[in-house]
Amino acid sequence: MTLVNEKMILLWATKNKDDEWWSSFVTSPLAIVANYFMVDIKWLSPNIITLLSFVIALISMVLIVIGGSVNFIIAAGLIQLSHVLDCMDGQMARYRKSYSSSGSYYDKFTDHLQVILWFGAVGYAAYNQSQSVEPIFLAFIGVAFFSLRGYVKYMYYYTQMENDATYLEQCSAKKLSEKMPDKAGISFSAIENIRWFFAEQHKILAFDEGVFIFMLSFALIFNSLTPMLWVFAISQLIYAIFRGLDLGRQLGKAK
Repeated sequence: MTLVNEKMILLWATKNKDDEWWSSFVTSPLAIVANYFMVDIKWLSPNIITLLSFVIALISMVLIVIGGSVNFIIAAGLIQLSHVLDCMDGQMARYRKSYSSSGSYYDKFTDHLQVILWFGAVGYAAYNQSQSVEPIFLAFIGVAFFSLRGYVKYMYYYTQMENDATYLEQCSAKKLSEKMPDKAGISFSAIENIRWFFAEQHKILAFDEGVFIFMLSFALIFNSLTPMLWVFAISQLIYAIFRGLDLGRQLGKAK
């Protein structure tokens, strides 16, 4: 039996066309393959997969706090597994046409919470290794400004809605009208897929959750926690300030 059949084509269509960097060509395709075998299991709902992803993330956090090279490597693998499951739940919901607002909310809520817990755990583990408060400070700065990135975005929406109650409806209509076309996948040639792969690499500079998954696993496997925390803290500080100023500029322009 070949995987490339109608079911696989339908599953590939559930892939987010604007996936984050690591999700785009690693965890999301792996999630599609896993869903091929699991999406028809009736009792296995997207919400259960979201919960399982979060539980695995918590286990990885505990292993990071305990410390040790072996625990770090296991935690790195669990972080990747958690993210594959995180991709699976949305794909499964779209495939089954069982999307729910509460499911989407809890998916985003646990995603954000996982980032905070992971980097907090890494900061603690790096402190245990060095007996320096530097990694704890870096983890705090990174998490604080990562949270600020999301906060200013939703404050922007809130302010726009205060000025125009139909703003979200306009955004939704615009999003539907600008639906992104497929650029790669099982129905595309090898050359087209290679071209897409290289075109996706600029997304590593976004320093979002997809990049964090790679950064965390890489740092844990090679036990380079503090250097990774420096990258995390600096990138989130820069992006949060830039986003806050840019959204404020857009509000001023809209007024």
